[in-house]
Amino acid sequence: MTAHIDLSAYRRYFPALQREINGQPVIYWDNPGGTQVAQQVIEAMTRYLREANANAHGTFFTSQRTDEIIATARQAMADFLNAASPAEIVFGPNMTTLTFAFSRAIGQTLQAGDEIIVTVLDHDANVAPWLALQERGVVIRTVDIHPENVTLNLQDLQEKINERTRLVAVGYASNAVGTINDVQRITQLAHAAGALVWIDAVQYAPHGPIDVQALDVDFLVCSAYKFFGPHLGILYGKRQHLEHFPAYKVRPASNAVPERWETGTQNHEGVAGLIGAIDYLTLLGEKQAAHYAADPRLCPYQGRRRSLKVAMQAISDYERQLSAQLLPGLREIKGLRIYGISGTAPDELAQRVPTVACTINGHHPRALATALGERGIFAWDGNYYALGLMERLGLEGRGGALRLGLCHYNTPAEIERVLSVLQELAGAGN
Repeated sequence: MTAHIDLSAYRRYFPALQREINGQPVIYWDNPGGTQVAQQVIEAMTRYLREANANAHGTFFTSQRTDEIIATARQAMADFLNAASPAEIVFGPNMTTLTFAFSRAIGQTLQAGDEIIVTVLDHDANVAPWLALQERGVVIRTVDIHPENVTLNLQDLQEKINERTRLVAVGYASNAVGTINDVQRITQLAHAAGALVWIDAVQYAPHGPIDVQALDVDFLVCSAYKFFGPHLGILYGKRQHLEHFPAYKVRPASNAVPERWETGTQNHEGVAGLIGAIDYLTLLGEKQAAHYAADPRLCPYQGRRRSLKVAMQAISDYERQLSAQLLPGLREIKGLRIYGISGTAPDELAQRVPTVACTINGHHPRALATALGERGIFAWDGNYYALGLMERLGLEGRGGALRLGLCHYNTPAEIERVLSVLQELAGAGN
């Protein structure tokens, strides 16, 4: 971790953070379900709708402007993910829809007895699309966790990979408990067996830098509304895969990549908003560049790619500081249990994003979320679609857990306020 870093100045770029309830500023800790958007996003979407609103591939100005915006957004996402080419970026409604579309396409190339590996730790959007292939005779194997710290059991994964494995689907970070998986190691294990790798990076994308080339993943999906942008899904795929697998599309549509995977008219204003989100992160990276001038992790990157990697590294470092404050405070609350990595040693903080699932004895998670919301503190309860994990932890039948999810626009003062309220709520039930 770098020296102490303060990103509170960037709160001014988020208009929603000015909202108050009962005279108190709202605290947005519902970030794992979707972050607030930067001002640059609002301006980009408004500008598109005012100046360029049209369908693509026409001969007139607004249509041509739409084509330019789509191309600009592809390059922006290629820079964000360090993809080799913007042609490896596919847009869609959301990660779930994109995963279902590709699972169907990949399934067309599989035979009965072929195997796909999923995990207990994942959001169901990276499980259900692969389970659907069981109707073709595909065998689904599920990797377990270490329940004591809710980390993926890599030994179990290694034992399940074999010569029949065709694809390994795993999350970059858990949307429920924050665990970061060793994606590079998992990819190496899968590729050694000749299997493809599908990475759900929805939960990780707002919290740290991603380099798809260094990871060597075959596919990676994320959602712009989780990293300060609009509701839009993004898929990275190695070009040879985007060209190889059969795309389900209407007959007149282009067969070129990546357009062959983008069925129907896209959310053009959302695509414009994505550019705004990347512009915001680029700005953050440029302003933090001096803090990371000698950081060897950033040596491979130049230009906007370097600025984006600086931004995401700064965000990661700042959020680890927040986690180092939050986790001990939660542990002091009587009857509160944290599910997942709860230590604050540097190696432990490096294995999680600031997403925390917890329960308090005598309090239903929905009641806790409701009480927090009444005090202007927004947080989720339930299973957050991490169904397999909640079942494995024995929480599904008990209302799941309360989820507290921070991002870089949250502050130490907010942590103290939330801890105080949780302490009050815990005491009221005992």
